[in-house]
Amino acid sequence: MKTLLTTFYMTFAVLLGSTGVGFTENLWSLLKSNNHLVLIRHALAPGHSDPDYFDVKDCNTQRNLNDQGRYQSKKIGDLFRSNGISKAVVYSSQWCRCIDTARLLDLGEVSELPSLNSFFKHFDREQSQTKQTMGWIRNAPLDTPTVLVSHQVNITALAGYSPASGEIVFLRRLSDGSISVIGSIQTLN
Repeated sequence: MKTLLTTFYMTFAVLLGSTGVGFTENLWSLLKSNNHLVLIRHALAPGHSDPDYFDVKDCNTQRNLNDQGRYQSKKIGDLFRSNGISKAVVYSSQWCRCIDTARLLDLGEVSELPSLNSFFKHFDREQSQTKQTMGWIRNAPLDTPTVLVSHQVNITALAGYSPASGEIVFLRRLSDGSISVIGSIQTLN
């Protein structure tokens, strides 16, 4: 039921956001306040999943950003700066496409957060990784704009919403430590 309600409210928020600039301006203002953060799905990395010989420490074995994805990442960073956010606390999955997206945002030092790693080929990890990420969110200061760069499956498990490549999903941390999606901005042209 919670996922259904989250999906309903997210759809409603996205529809509202598509009708006016004021809504997106409010999202950026909220991100500058306490108890808010964003999840970003890595920028465009053509293909589906990773090869069987995938090695998290070797980008040559992974699906990576293409030129459009690198450009998209830089433009996402520009979007933050145009909305008054030039520095942020940035965490990323250890996958190269996420780390590259996070670095190209150019919002600050990028730290790895393994619970943001994709579990696409290992759905048995979904529950434990989601619980770890929620624990991190519950305990994070969130007094500075905070950005988590991850994968579609992780964001869907956390927020009940399936983002497009490079989509920014705005969240509010509630008093009980849970999260609520308050809007999103797609960044693909």
